[in-house]
Amino acid sequence: MLWVKALHIVFITSWFAGLFYLPRIFVNLADEQNPAARERLLGMGRRLYRFMLPLAVLALAFGLWLWLGYGIGTGPGNGWMHAKLAIVVLLMGYHHGCGRLLAKFERGENRRSALWYRWFNEVPVLLLLATVLLVVVKPF
Repeated sequence: MLWVKALHIVFITSWFAGLFYLPRIFVNLADEQNPAARERLLGMGRRLYRFMLPLAVLALAFGLWLWLGYGIGTGPGNGWMHAKLAIVVLLMGYHHGCGRLLAKFERGENRRSALWYRWFNEVPVLLLLATVLLVVVKPF
């Protein structure tokens, strides 16, 4: 079980690195006027998004293995797991939303400001904080 837990943590950390960095690329894209620099940033965003997907899948797979295979978070007194799973669904939606925003940048349809993307970039930080608190403290 410890190997599965360790791999889950590694893939979660790696996935979050992408969730933190891709919106930062969006901040730069929203401000960039130079076509060559925009194309370079778009290429970085595309490669990062493609790299994030297998990390997310592996993080979710190892998490499901811990939950369903080893029973972590099951039984009475494990309401924290329901909240954590809700956050995981939100993270999956955020990941998907990043892909949609990237596609808008690729089509030249972005209408949001760099400031908006700076705030958007804070969402995974808050979700990570909530998840870690739920898993470690297990408040309910």
